[in-house]
Amino acid sequence: MLKKILCFIMLVFLCTSCTKNNEEITFSSWGSITETEILHTLISDFEKDNPDIKINFIHIPQNYFQKLHLLFASNTEPDIIFINNLYLPIYADKLEDLSSFNIDLYYPQSIEVMKVNGQLKAIPRDISDLVFYYNKDISGKISPNWSFEEFYNVIKRNTNKSHFGVSFESDIYKADPYIQTLGFDEGIKFYKNLEGKYAPSPSDVGSSTLAQMFLDKKIVFYLSGRWMYPKIKECADFEFGVIPFPGVTTSDASGWAISKNSKHKEKAFRFLKYISSKESIKYFADTGLIVPARNDVKFDFSEPFYNGIQKSIPNKTDKNYNKKRDKLNKELFN
Repeated sequence: MLKKILCFIMLVFLCTSCTKNNEEITFSSWGSITETEILHTLISDFEKDNPDIKINFIHIPQNYFQKLHLLFASNTEPDIIFINNLYLPIYADKLEDLSSFNIDLYYPQSIEVMKVNGQLKAIPRDISDLVFYYNKDISGKISPNWSFEEFYNVIKRNTNKSHFGVSFESDIYKADPYIQTLGFDEGIKFYKNLEGKYAPSPSDVGSSTLAQMFLDKKIVFYLSGRWMYPKIKECADFEFGVIPFPGVTTSDASGWAISKNSKHKEKAFRFLKYISSKESIKYFADTGLIVPARNDVKFDFSEPFYNGIQKSIPNKTDKNYNKKRDKLNKELFN
């Protein structure tokens, strides 16, 4: 593994060296096949309109932040870095302040989570919170203004020998809406009591996944994010809906940052303005991959997501967020 990582760093270093000679800028991102196809198209269109700039795209589909950490440590990080608010504080000191960027058309929550010590460290591409996907064929249509008490009654009513009422994962991230709504102690207690009663236990899930159980009609209400929308839309053979969590959620975002060490900042800013433009974000949104952080871009089925996001609390993180999350998972879920 170490040998592979060192080879990866050397490859990126060589690419970066070539970049300096050819006046190119490097750009890193994770992403699925669909997402990278969009990025390649956007990069190609940008290069046609900006013949003086070449984009060296570094796709890191796995262990993204582990490899990014090594690139920062060796001062070979890309000029433009796709990043989310969960890891942003770790690298904030090495990123440009983008506070001069026009943020009037962005949801306030998406901007807030991209700030560190008052400075805007990344321009958000998308914003997300947790919502319920639900099987309308089983539950019937549910009002988006449902209360937490109504939610509890609905999952009880929809739990039987054929299916569970709601999903459950041993992860503080999925427990968070319950905590935000009921308070830490009561929220954790309520959430953990779902397992095996109204929600599947790990043994019930077995080698399957919660998403697949939802598609197989074994879970009626499935808690997840906007990233599941394309798969569910493609694979569900029943009428499904998306509905906000009946309480308080936190919102996260991902977007693009620029390295302070970049030798091509003017060109990096030009590409950043292009890839975060209304036209580019609409391209992402039309696939269903993202809920845009820009409030002037809408997409199919956007209303249920925005209903929750507008009431959400920005998930402000710090350098130790991921360690705290791991610790809580061990303490609460073993």
